[in-house]
Amino acid sequence: MEEVDCIVIGAGVVGLAVARACALAGHETIVLEAESAIGTGTSSRNSEVIHRGIYYPPGSLKARLCIQGHQALYAYCETHGVPHWRCGKLIVATDDQQLPTLKALAANAKASGVDDLQWLTAPQAQAQEPALRCVAALHSPSTGIVDSHGLMQALQGDLEAAGGMLALCSPVVSGSADGKEGVVLQVGGTQPMEIRARWLINAAGLQATAIAAKLAGIPADTIPKLRLAKGNYYALSVASPFSHLIYPVPVKGGLGVHLTLDLGRRARFGPDVQWVDDIAYDVDPARADSFYASIRQYWPQLPDGTLHADYAGVRPKLAHTGPGDTDFVIQDARTHGVNGLVNLYGIESPGLTAALAIADEVVLRLT
Repeated sequence: MEEVDCIVIGAGVVGLAVARACALAGHETIVLEAESAIGTGTSSRNSEVIHRGIYYPPGSLKARLCIQGHQALYAYCETHGVPHWRCGKLIVATDDQQLPTLKALAANAKASGVDDLQWLTAPQAQAQEPALRCVAALHSPSTGIVDSHGLMQALQGDLEAAGGMLALCSPVVSGSADGKEGVVLQVGGTQPMEIRARWLINAAGLQATAIAAKLAGIPADTIPKLRLAKGNYYALSVASPFSHLIYPVPVKGGLGVHLTLDLGRRARFGPDVQWVDDIAYDVDPARADSFYASIRQYWPQLPDGTLHADYAGVRPKLAHTGPGDTDFVIQDARTHGVNGLVNLYGIESPGLTAALAIADEVVLRLT
């Protein structure tokens, strides 16, 4: 049986960041990825935004790790040559009824330690973005975008330079996690193997709950129920008049149909929230019809017929019965009773921004 110090399941941005941190801490580390390439799921199917930490409840893991990760990610991009752009973001109220929500967002961000937001009147916002229609806006100057694939390639490079390994096409079939002699996994693929590790980090994203259910020894009642929120994106076929990201006030389940820009300054809109039972990445061109009305609340001059199906992502939401959105779940032996096992559940937005901070948090829990 193969033996290593640490196994990370999942080679998305969070799994690679965790594996890198483990390897840099001196642990012999291997990443198991079921697909044939890194980052084929949520990590490469999102808005690629470097978030500031505005939306999340103060004291939550999302708030703390987003703010820490935001600073760490910019520094990492600078030192590793990862393409990024600190373009800034405007969160806009398009009528007076939305002003209390916008003010509450500003207060929430301040309570979390976000200290660089600026309140803009309509003329001030329109001076920055003449095509914008709003009654007020919050300006987040340090929000940005990042090349998510370039980031994952850099993380993989660091992992391998520190002696870590990546095993693609290596799905986890089953395992035993009694916490006494480490965790044992049966791995499928073209070269099936059995492997034991002192520590196991389940960073499988959309598959994290399914992976946990395959591990004997994990109490079933500690595995949360997964909900799948599909988000569809539509590309703009004409030049965008905007130089900032433009976000409406949040809606239930997401941040509204917002405008983001890629590093080539191409504009796209989304995601919406479409609750689905199965993971699928097809985009229905007809759903674009409902986007026009939402976008025209802040960009009235959006031309007809200029939105085209682009791509879709699926967010790993966790089912819950309480009010508000669910937090990240970083679950260790204090919850499930298995020493050496950390499960990462519900790592949706701002998981990309928070990836390096999540990795540091996981390493702390292993020691």
